[in-house]
Amino acid sequence: MYSKKLMGKEVGQASVYAEPHTMKGKKIDARSAQDAVSGAVDPNTLSSKQTLVSTPAMRVSVGDLSAPTKTSGITMRGAGAATRGKTSRGPMA
Repeated sequence: MYSKKLMGKEVGQASVYAEPHTMKGKKIDARSAQDAVSGAVDPNTLSSKQTLVSTPAMRVSVGDLSAPTKTSGITMRGAGAATRGKTSRGPMA
């Protein structure tokens, strides 16, 4: 079976032209390759206290969600035609 090129690029299944292997060139089966790539725990489900320096990169920022989000505030003057963001939160000094 051969790979397929379309407009100078390889398209199709990677298994056609690149068998699963380690970085040293040793052959492994597809299941072992998938297990090696995917971590045991999704880093996006960890709290900030559970992350380590060795934790894989996350898709979103980490925040401590123990404090509830503030929803009250002061309504601003002069909002005019604003469709959102008319409430001010935090210290107004």
